[in-house]
Amino acid sequence: MAKVQKVVKEVKKTISSPFQEYWSQNNFILLGLSLLGLVIGYFLMTRGPWDSFLSLTVSPIVLTIVYLVIIPITILFTKSKNKPNQ
Repeated sequence: MAKVQKVVKEVKKTISSPFQEYWSQNNFILLGLSLLGLVIGYFLMTRGPWDSFLSLTVSPIVLTIVYLVIIPITILFTKSKNKPNQ
């Protein structure tokens, strides 16, 4: 019996980052703003004595806005690819 050789074609698969497909430059800008907001919120928490206005009022408000508004907007924001022709 003759040996049958199989021709195997190698297909090079390029693995691309999923962030390239879903995240645009605007998402990365919003991510940077959210990180800056977190730094500012925690920095305000450390200012003054523990019962100061900044530590007890302003800092939790800033952190709540960043965690509940800016970060979800950063994750969920996408540009629509289908623009209607006008």
